[in-house]
Amino acid sequence: MLTLETLAAKLGLELRNAAPGVEVTHVASTASARPGSLVFATDVPSASVAIKSAATAIILSEDLFNESLATKAILLSVNPKFDFARAAQLLNHGQQPAGTHPTAIVSPEATIASTVSVGATAIIAAHATLGERTIIGEGAVIGESVIIGADCHIYPRAVIYPGTIIGDRVIVHAGSVLGSDGFGYVCDPATGRYLQFPQQGTLVLEDDVEIGANTAIDRGALAETRICRGTKIDNLVHVGHNVRIGHDTVIAAQTGISGSCTVGNNVMLGGQVGMGDHAHIGDGVILGGQGGVLPGKTLDGPGMVFWGTPAQPVKHILRELSILRRLRRREKNIDKP
Repeated sequence: MLTLETLAAKLGLELRNAAPGVEVTHVASTASARPGSLVFATDVPSASVAIKSAATAIILSEDLFNESLATKAILLSVNPKFDFARAAQLLNHGQQPAGTHPTAIVSPEATIASTVSVGATAIIAAHATLGERTIIGEGAVIGESVIIGADCHIYPRAVIYPGTIIGDRVIVHAGSVLGSDGFGYVCDPATGRYLQFPQQGTLVLEDDVEIGANTAIDRGALAETRICRGTKIDNLVHVGHNVRIGHDTVIAAQTGISGSCTVGNNVMLGGQVGMGDHAHIGDGVILGGQGGVLPGKTLDGPGMVFWGTPAQPVKHILRELSILRRLRRREKNIDKP
């Protein structure tokens, strides 16, 4: 709960039409809004609906404001959707009470800040370090010598393998496995049997990373796997060993990234993308859903959109599809009696 004056100051927005001390408690859609709700509007139709809603305040595009909106408190914004998301974080920043559930197992050799919350049946191993205000959900397992920073949320049943390093404000959703062995084996030519190549590196998640539910990220074989600041990874993604993913990259569900790949900064990977080992995606590249990058190949060019398997610029694929359609029509004409 925040007063509109406080919220406007924290967001750096201009506040109009607000009586002193009026509070908002949550964000909502216009359809579900009630007193205390904060909604947003980006165009004339959505602004019209927002004004008629029960919401207490609206984050509104600056170019839409006029005096006819005086019936609602207005926060003027250049980017209402973005500022609405910022407001949601401020309003939802409720901290669970600090403390350790009596059924949790916490090593006396772990270092846990006084404001940490540890849920029922969670396990914290020796030499683990948990920063201020971090929340460990029910049944989560934090391995030996894991380091977790401040304001993190590890959801129930997540497993963090020994030696993993996690920065501040990181979110790990339920069922994720971080720091497990990579899929690296050496074949004995004499017998055809496989022997595991050493998987003794580390996994590092930098600040503000979010990991979706049931995602698995392997540690490095001899070095490290690293997910850089602000990257967001969806559910059911697999990241192999020795992979480096840059900052502010977004990766959609069911993507698979093989070992020793690199993904640049501000990249967007669609759902079910597949990358062969040692492939590289450069900064700012967009790869559409089910796109495939062959082992050792590079996709580069900020803002370029790739698609298909093997992935190529989408304009090339559309041109090829157009040619195929023309050939099909020509073939039909040839076959006519």
